[in-house]
Amino acid sequence: MFVQTQDTPNPNSLKFLPGRTVLQEGTMNFASARDAYCSPLARQLFRIDGVKSVFLGPDFITITRTNENMEWRVIKPDVYATIMDFFTSGLPVVSEDSKPSADTAPSEDDDEVVAMIKELLDTRIRPTVQEDGGDIVYRGFDDGVVKLKLQGSCTSCPSSVVTLKNGIQNMLQFYIPEVESVEEVKDEEEEAAEV
Repeated sequence: MFVQTQDTPNPNSLKFLPGRTVLQEGTMNFASARDAYCSPLARQLFRIDGVKSVFLGPDFITITRTNENMEWRVIKPDVYATIMDFFTSGLPVVSEDSKPSADTAPSEDDDEVVAMIKELLDTRIRPTVQEDGGDIVYRGFDDGVVKLKLQGSCTSCPSSVVTLKNGIQNMLQFYIPEVESVEEVKDEEEEAAEV
C-alpha cells in the first residue's frame, strides 16, 4: 500500500490518499476525538500527537493539525503508519450503524428552489471542495440566504470566506435568482474551539 499526500489551500490541513475507497458514500467530519466513537480509523488517527481533526471522504482522509508550530514532517510518518496498519487490519472504517453525511442530496420534501440549490451543490460545488480535502453540507435556505457548513480542510482555511462568497455564492446566484447570499453555519463546539 502506498499512501500519497496532497496539499490543501489550508496550510494546517493535509489530504492523505490511501489509493483505495475510504467511504462508500458521503463524508464524515470528526472535529475531536470524542466525535470519533463510530470510526475505528478516526480514533486511531486522533492518538497521534498534533492531530486536531479528521475528515473522511470517498477516497481520501484529511488531517488538520493543532497549529502551525506542529510540523508536518513530524506528524506525517505516524499518519502514514496508522493508515497503512488500519487498512491491513480489515476493520471497517466506520461502524455499521453510523451514517455519513449526505445533506446535499435532494429529497421529495424540498421545494423547487431548494432542490436546485442541492443539485448545484452536489454536482458542481462539492466535487471541487472535495478536491481540496473538504466538503460542504447544506443546512438550510431562509429568506434568500443559503446556509452551509464547511468541513475538513475548509473549516479553518484562510480562503474559506472567499470560497463561500466569490465561488459558491456567485454560482448559486447565477443559476438561481432567489439566492441573495450564502452564510457559513458553525456548530457550537466549533465556535467554542475558535475562542
